Amino acid sequence: MNYNETLEFIHSLGNFGLPAGLKRIKKVLSFLGDPQEKLKAIHIAGTNGKGSVSAMLTSVFKTAGYKTGLFISPYIIDFRERIQINGEFITETDLCYYCEKVKETGIALTEFEFITALAFLYFAEQNIDILICETGLGGRLDATNTLDNLASAVITKIGLDHTAILGDTIEKITHEKCGILRDCPVVTSPNQEVEALNVIQSYTDRLTVPDLKECEILKSDITGNTFIYKGERFEISLAGCYQVENALTAIETVKNSGYNIPYNILYKGLKNTFFPARMEVISKNPIIVLDGAHNPDGAAVLAKEMKKYTGKITAVLGVMKDKNYKDVLNITLPCCKNAVAVTVKDMPRSLKAEELAETAAKVCPCIAAENYDDALKKATEISNGDPIFIFGSLYLAADIRKILK
Repeated sequence: MNYNETLEFIHSLGNFGLPAGLKRIKKVLSFLGDPQEKLKAIHIAGTNGKGSVSAMLTSVFKTAGYKTGLFISPYIIDFRERIQINGEFITETDLCYYCEKVKETGIALTEFEFITALAFLYFAEQNIDILICETGLGGRLDATNTLDNLASAVITKIGLDHTAILGDTIEKITHEKCGILRDCPVVTSPNQEVEALNVIQSYTDRLTVPDLKECEILKSDITGNTFIYKGERFEISLAGCYQVENALTAIETVKNSGYNIPYNILYKGLKNTFFPARMEVISKNPIIVLDGAHNPDGAAVLAKEMKKYTGKITAVLGVMKDKNYKDVLNITLPCCKNAVAVTVKDMPRSLKAEELAETAAKVCPCIAAENYDDALKKATEISNGDPIFIFGSLYLAADIRKILK
């Protein structure tokens, strides 16, 4: 199969057609020679912040000279973004080659299970030094939970998301996320919910929680953050004050992972971290910000930044109808003067623009757009040069980013 045929095949597998569990993925990995056993990993679960922490850790270990693998989902720029070594996406040729290797096992898999097996085999054969690995959904039954050789595990901020699958309380969701924990150092968010923290503490006696009392933020604006933590000064280019919390999580993870990475490397790695569609400033004049916020917790941290421009913002919105989008709208739209709703392209789960506009209009004036180009055109017209914030779905962010870039 060529590259396009390979992508078509992978996407045809779907993610919810087979019952949850690790039996299939373990069987496939066994056929492939158990590549996961050759991987030293930092495993990351959580609701919000997984991607940012993963990007920071990857940048730090790469800067330190380690051959660093990164496995994330979903992707923003390109499907191959999900599988990287030292910031380089897996090549189209290699993706096709390893796809055939996994197909040859003849075992039915979901799309995420398939891409996980493919990634682990690729990383093992490329002899990486360390793998930074994000869970896909949850943790306990996630395909990535076949990793056992952990340098560290991370539980980022827990919130209510995927409640139909993971549970309808913070405690239930946290139990699922804690399924990745092993006898290794564990780091969690410095702003973790008390209910979640209690559950995490019941799973491990090797937990580190960054101390916000030892953090002083010197600068936080749309260009990034500068802060002092435990007497050391750091800079991150990722915007949003919440990224400081993610940075503290990354710092403590590095310091507790058993790798002797000096301050100057840690500083440089954090400063050079790039992660698309997380408070990403696409334009400064006019201000255009792209963010993947799609659940109440993500909306809350985005709203903290939006409040700096209250009453001036035009929002461009696209949401999934199976998400808690009404809370997202209630949290963010009070900061906006108006909004444009759009249907997320090629996503059957997307709420239709007209219905989204009708719901959003209960909070601030909102109109529906026919497509992305129409949404951006309308937003530009009604913003009158004021800031435009685009959010509601990572799929929307990925699509809009390609147009704006």
